[in-house]
Amino acid sequence: MPTLDINEIREILPHRYPFLLVDRIVEIEEDRIVGIKNVTVNEPFFTGHFPNFPVMPGVLIVEAMAQTAGILVLRSIPDRDSKLVFLVSVDYARFRKPVVPGDQLRIEMKTVRRKGTVAKMSGRATVEGVLVAEAEVMCKLENRE
Repeated sequence: MPTLDINEIREILPHRYPFLLVDRIVEIEEDRIVGIKNVTVNEPFFTGHFPNFPVMPGVLIVEAMAQTAGILVLRSIPDRDSKLVFLVSVDYARFRKPVVPGDQLRIEMKTVRRKGTVAKMSGRATVEGVLVAEAEVMCKLENRE
């Protein structure tokens, strides 16, 4: 199965440090993608969330899921350099276990429906095979201006 390293991801996504939350893509199929986020103690959000008990914010786990989904969507269009993918909704988000420094977040996203410029994706995030979060996200392609 094809993989993408960080340089290839940066060619697809416009996000940059400190907001690029996908380090590697380990699986890609037509309607499914698996991304990796290595969570380190050096993440800027750990300074305040929480100083004595560092936990990755749930909203950033969802953002990592959305970015992984965005890679799948953008990778499939030929004029991706002229497009941005915007997150337009999050449904059924559940957080099962804290994600802490040293964890490797494995994010699996599947296409539920795709029509025109809108894609609905369902996903799960796991650490060492244990479910830590799940959500449905909807994204929309827009022209860069």
